[in-house]
Amino acid sequence: MQLSSAAGAILNQLSRLVEQLRDNDMLKPSRALSNSTIGQHLRHTLEFFICLEEGYDKGLVNYDKRNHDKLIETDKAIALGTIQRIIEFVNHQQKDQPLKLEVGYHPTSEESLIVETNYFRELTYNIEHAVHHMAIMKIGIHEVAPYISLPPDFGVAVSTLRYHQNQTLATT
Repeated sequence: MQLSSAAGAILNQLSRLVEQLRDNDMLKPSRALSNSTIGQHLRHTLEFFICLEEGYDKGLVNYDKRNHDKLIETDKAIALGTIQRIIEFVNHQQKDQPLKLEVGYHPTSEESLIVETNYFRELTYNIEHAVHHMAIMKIGIHEVAPYISLPPDFGVAVSTLRYHQNQTLATT
């Protein structure tokens, strides 16, 4: 399935990034990222997938109730294990199912509302969210871990890749 393949490709890129990172560089604050770390952006990205995984069987997803698991952002082995588990989950879920998304936008209240959604829509959201954070991570990587070689499509949306390809074909 196209969505599973896209998610898997992104998660595999994240896995290759983590494999290349030196342990201390996951924790190194980046001035370009307002002193956040590559590990924090990685954890944030993975926890959205985890929320979808946990909500799949319950039928209710809430991205606001993430665990903020410091081990994912600081321990390469745990990060890699988490990525592998998410890949297995995404590869196993090949059919859509209805879900409810619980969201709250009151800054001073825990009040939330329920929005009808489905697994494929939320997986699509997670893919786009991951690409966005990968683009941010790329900025920090250039600063704190310039030794890392990232593929040219790291943190670039597929639509942007297609656009650039079409522009190149049009000029040749």
